[in-house]
Amino acid sequence: MRKQWIAVGSAMLLAGGAHADVDLSTLDASMAGPRAQVLVLGSVHLSGMKQLDPASLDPVLERLAAFKPDVITIENLSGEQCDLLARHPKVYPPDGISPYCKDTEAAKKATGLDVPAAIAASNEVLAQWPAQPTPAQRRHLAALFLAANDPSSALVQWLQLPPAERHAGDGLDESLVDLLAKRGSRNNESDQVAARLAARLGLQRVFPIDDHTGDNVAVDDEEAYGRAIQAAWDAARPKARAMRDREDALKKAGDMLALYRYVNRPDVLRIAIAADFGAALRDPSPQHYGQLYVAGWETRNLRMVANIRAAFGARPGARVLSVVGSSHKPWFDALLGRMQGVDIVDVEKVLHER
Repeated sequence: MRKQWIAVGSAMLLAGGAHADVDLSTLDASMAGPRAQVLVLGSVHLSGMKQLDPASLDPVLERLAAFKPDVITIENLSGEQCDLLARHPKVYPPDGISPYCKDTEAAKKATGLDVPAAIAASNEVLAQWPAQPTPAQRRHLAALFLAANDPSSALVQWLQLPPAERHAGDGLDESLVDLLAKRGSRNNESDQVAARLAARLGLQRVFPIDDHTGDNVAVDDEEAYGRAIQAAWDAARPKARAMRDREDALKKAGDMLALYRYVNRPDVLRIAIAADFGAALRDPSPQHYGQLYVAGWETRNLRMVANIRAAFGARPGARVLSVVGSSHKPWFDALLGRMQGVDIVDVEKVLHER
């Protein structure tokens, strides 16, 4: 019977009897159970702000805390992907992935675990995590996260320790304690926004969802490719100048709430996207370098969004916060908004509420 249905279906396709456009927008209209609420926070990259006062982010954190996320994702590569990339050095040269994947040798020495073993161990610990963990349990889980190449989740545990309990032991040696202390003062939205917020809300981790397995588009001449993309950006720069100047002024003023409100405005995002990817699509090179650039970008976003979906796939009705570079936000909103049982939350409304 199954073979007969396959044959009938194939005949319909060949005869043009099957309609390719299936509207999925109402598939979940009668869904039983709760809907997930997903808030995508477009962020500036805080690593570029040398004079950032972490306290200036408190108004942003207050508004995000009011949303009450129970899943927080970050623009970091997971330990699984770092392990994958390391196993394919000819495809992903080590110097290219080193900014995204940290050296875990110190954590491996302290715990005796490589990345795959540490991932498995941390998952086992989380599966039996108590309602009131002891400081020793938090130190142990922080060590496992560091060995699993998930330092922002390690920081979530570290920040929930009383200051007197932030010391070596239970898998953390002095080198890892020093690493966590430094990471806590590092200017990065994955730590200063996501990890701090997760600790404040009593969450146990954040979820790294970045992906670089599909954006390494092969080009015949990398220098020519770079020149073509830069020329496209240069041509679009005048139309984006006022927007960039306003963003820079807010950064210098240190008004982080106003900055986050600004970069998440739809009109501002439209200008930024047009000056980057829209400009690249107008690249006239015969090699179509601009299209290659956008293809890599869209592949990356598709895989990142899939990772976000996986992060709350087993939690119907989850409240999800995704902290990501603002250029990703339009793609995230569009792609996540097409998923079943998922509602996109208005970030402007969240950032303006008290």
